[in-house]
Amino acid sequence: MADSIPLNPVRKSSKRIPYYNSSRLSRYSLEDESSNLDEMPLMMSEEAFENEDSDYQTLPRARVHQRQRGLGWFLLGGWKVLCGSCCDCLLRTCRRKKELKARTVWLGCPEKCDEKYPRNAIKNQKYNIFTFVPGVLYQQFKFFLNLYFLVVACSQFVPSLKIGYLYTYWAPLGFVLAVTMVREAVDEVRRYQRDKEMNSQLYGKLTVRGKIQVKSSDIQVGDLIIVEKNQRIPADMIFLRTSEKNGSCFIRTDQLDGETDWKLKVAVCCTQRLPALGDLFSISAYVYAQKPQLDIHSFEGNFTREDSDPHIHESLSIENTLWASTVVASGTVIGVVIYTGKETRSVLNTSSAKNKVGLLDLELNRLTKALFLAQVVLAVVMVAVQGFVGPWFRNLFRFVVLFSYIIPISLRVNLDMGKSAYGWMIMKDENIPGTVVRTSTIPEELGRLVYLLTDKTGTLTQNEMIFKRLHLGTVSYGTDTMDEIQSHIIQSYALVAPQPSNGSASASTPSRKSQATGPTPKVRKSVVSRIHEAVKAIALCHNVTPVYESHATANGEPESAEADQDFSDDNRTYQASSPDEVALVQWTESVGLTLVNRDLTSLQLKTPSGQVLTFYILQIFPFTSESKRMGIIVREESTGDITFYMKGADVAMASIVQYNDWLEEECGNMAREGLRTLVVAKKSLSEEQYQDFENRYNQAKLSLHDRALKVAAVVESLEREMELLCLTGVEDQLQADVRPTLELLRNGGIKIWMLTGDKLETATCIAKSSHLVSRNQDIHVFRPVSNRGEAHLELNAFRRKHDCCLVVSGDSLEVCLRYYEHEFVELACQCPAVVCCRCSPTQKAQIVMLLQQANTANRTCAIGDGGNDVSMIQAADCGIGIEGKEGKQASLAADFSITQFKHIGRLLMVHGRNSYKRSAALGQFVMHRGMIISTMQAVFSSIFYFASVPLYQGFLMVGYATIYTMFPVFSLVLDQDVKPEMALLYPELYKDLTKGRSLSFKTFLIWVLISIYQGGILMYGALVLFESEFVHVVAISFTALIVTELLMVALTIRTWHWLMVLAEFFSLGCYVASLAFLNEYFDLSFITTKAFLWKVSAITLVSCLPLYIIKYLKRKFSPPSYSKLSS
Repeated sequence: MADSIPLNPVRKSSKRIPYYNSSRLSRYSLEDESSNLDEMPLMMSEEAFENEDSDYQTLPRARVHQRQRGLGWFLLGGWKVLCGSCCDCLLRTCRRKKELKARTVWLGCPEKCDEKYPRNAIKNQKYNIFTFVPGVLYQQFKFFLNLYFLVVACSQFVPSLKIGYLYTYWAPLGFVLAVTMVREAVDEVRRYQRDKEMNSQLYGKLTVRGKIQVKSSDIQVGDLIIVEKNQRIPADMIFLRTSEKNGSCFIRTDQLDGETDWKLKVAVCCTQRLPALGDLFSISAYVYAQKPQLDIHSFEGNFTREDSDPHIHESLSIENTLWASTVVASGTVIGVVIYTGKETRSVLNTSSAKNKVGLLDLELNRLTKALFLAQVVLAVVMVAVQGFVGPWFRNLFRFVVLFSYIIPISLRVNLDMGKSAYGWMIMKDENIPGTVVRTSTIPEELGRLVYLLTDKTGTLTQNEMIFKRLHLGTVSYGTDTMDEIQSHIIQSYALVAPQPSNGSASASTPSRKSQATGPTPKVRKSVVSRIHEAVKAIALCHNVTPVYESHATANGEPESAEADQDFSDDNRTYQASSPDEVALVQWTESVGLTLVNRDLTSLQLKTPSGQVLTFYILQIFPFTSESKRMGIIVREESTGDITFYMKGADVAMASIVQYNDWLEEECGNMAREGLRTLVVAKKSLSEEQYQDFENRYNQAKLSLHDRALKVAAVVESLEREMELLCLTGVEDQLQADVRPTLELLRNGGIKIWMLTGDKLETATCIAKSSHLVSRNQDIHVFRPVSNRGEAHLELNAFRRKHDCCLVVSGDSLEVCLRYYEHEFVELACQCPAVVCCRCSPTQKAQIVMLLQQANTANRTCAIGDGGNDVSMIQAADCGIGIEGKEGKQASLAADFSITQFKHIGRLLMVHGRNSYKRSAALGQFVMHRGMIISTMQAVFSSIFYFASVPLYQGFLMVGYATIYTMFPVFSLVLDQDVKPEMALLYPELYKDLTKGRSLSFKTFLIWVLISIYQGGILMYGALVLFESEFVHVVAISFTALIVTELLMVALTIRTWHWLMVLAEFFSLGCYVASLAFLNEYFDLSFITTKAFLWKVSAITLVSCLPLYIIKYLKRKFSPPSYSKLSS
């Protein structure tokens, strides 16, 4: 059917593309259809239908014509390409990675390994002792700004080019580098200490001579390692033995895949059955393991024991593995190490940290290049007007150095100090306590975000399940009516209690008779019996194991200790691979039916009266993402009744249960409330029915071909006309204030993507309950696709949807990105929200990088709380970690660390917005300060016969950049356009920032014009008004310049702070006080005259008054959005 759907739009043009109908397509297998699909356009937008030359008509990008490469190509940038490829080639040769191979690992014999495997050491440092200085210097001087300062400073060592004093150039540059180096060194030492702590953890290692202690970093492939309860697994291992009797254990994988539910792992049967631990050395056995891979959810290997006849072979799968960075949750485990260090799954799934550079820094870098170009042009004009006479080349360079103040060196210093100030303000904000700024170089990024990529478990949710609703079709029970259920259960078991005393035979006979005679006529059951059946089904149909802390085993009497503990409620905890199941079992306990014991063959329930009922487990059908349901067949000990219980998602169970008219409607109602629904059903089986099923089931399990299909078919034969018992609703509690926070971010123009390792149903449910998807939006679930053809059809189906949230699984995502990366990202970016489920850590990082490539101006932010989010956090332009239940790994790797998700609203809307606006104002003002003095220099030189002589010398220039103007200019970091409460009340203000209007070529050009106007007025005014001596020009113009700068700061400020006023008067006071000591530059007798004062006042008035008038008129007739709110 899918093959016959025409994929290309109908065209009015004569150049028609033939349809590919089913007859034509049938010749090709679906896997091998790339040749056809290359011709089929992927319909992207309605406009593309009409546009004959649309990009999408040429899908095969591989067929790019080879461009002619000649001398012109080489000169126009080809040399760059060639140099780049040569450098890449050299780097690849130096860093050539060893090819990863499959391996044979002998138990306890690391010396038998054929190859040398990497050390089991964790290393998160960026530099070592040799690369630190060159590495930091490279990171600094790859910016044009810093490289420019270095060249200018170095030029001052040449006598003929020397303009001023050396310290005026070298002191600021040295200060910037020193601050950077100290900051990097502190970060590096912290990383080293964290790594050292992890690498020096001690573990037990089994040897022929007994147990010894080894450091984590000294573990090798082939070692037999003992890991105690609550200890981190140090390397990837195969699970050989456990102290648990049933040969299995639970591990916590939250630092690997983000799921806080515990995973059940099974020991290799052959080694678990050995009588003693030391026997591991008496057998000759090896493990064959596949080559190291990224996939944390799969593993293929074999275990072989050679010293038995015949050889024992056991296949190994994911359930026999213990991956590094997971934690043992029950018992003590012994494993053989198969992968270490860089080859472990956890390390393969983490990306190396990159040096993050803010978009504002990149924009300022571009502006400095433009200023440099202007500076060179100005210098050339000066030399040209001179007529290129004499040593004109030297003069050109002197002019370049003379105008070097166009790009002020204090720009870097001011911005870095500003960033530190913003970081300090964030950490001191009492409304977001516990927030830590770990990367102080990118606070402005928080004000420019377009995409927020968030983890689900532990970030949006608390991962604490609470039973909320039980629906029986005619009656529904909520949290406030659970006591009714409890009384019904007590009542029902009070009636049932006497039965077993009659003997099991008499009790079981009637039930068998009724089953043998065929279906009995339907009798309307009472509410009590229906509740009894439903609660009993929920208490039996699960994979939960009750665990008791063993404090009495020290006496050496495990049997009696176990008997003492079995039913003490305080000491019992439940373990399961899903928190939903634990919530259900805890609920049955709260209403009176308690799960007290479970092993591989039976489970025991305690009734409200204290009686213990035993059920034998005959079969278990575990939950899979394909079947979306789990089942269990149990035989009750007292009656001998065999019952098949099943629970699962409504989509899977709807066709299995008997006809009813309420299930679909109630599931929809519960889903809208954000509850996770499970449908519970049962079917009574006679002995003959069960025996027939068991024979067919065992036969199917032994078949060699299509085993999974045959097993599924046999189980499906049972799943017919099951009796619907109830519908349950469980709530995964959201973090505090998640809904208002997400709404705030959405109103601020931020698109939110949820990337989770969880199941599709769960992720969709949380997306609804957290209001990630608004109520009036549709959800488009991207169907599972496995090849190019299916991806093509599904993308076309998705393209026709408008304004809907996309839900896609990791596997389908991978297929789409392999064939249609550009198209998929373009479509997904148009969605208001996207949910990606079943994502591996690497995929999370890959999605972040795709969004960055799609549009580099759109900044991404990733937020998470587990070790599985580290790659995503490091890949994003701005990473935020939450210190949560899943440890501190994410918060340590992040740029910003918060304690609760709700704090992100204030962090972005208030601090992010302020940081960006302040830095933009500060950067442009510092540039203005440089441009105004360069304009004055240009005017001065052009009037005085184009002499390359500095206007202001020595201390005047240093004082201008520092003590006279630095404090007022730096006080701009305290400026704010609206109060924090307003910024949170009107998140739309944030939306304006993403367009980058606070710092653009337009605003920059305005500042350039202001600088030229003011510089020209100040210089010409001084030249016109000075009488006799040149010294008066310097005095008048310099004083007017300082006063103008102070007035310009006042003009720029939007909200006054007492520190700003203090800075203004302090700077003015410093200047007036220093006049007494500057007699080598100024004529003190002239400065004290009235003539000096009126001339300075007149020039300053002409340079500043028009700007104040323009600002007033603009505020009156075209006010900015924030001023409307503040008024």
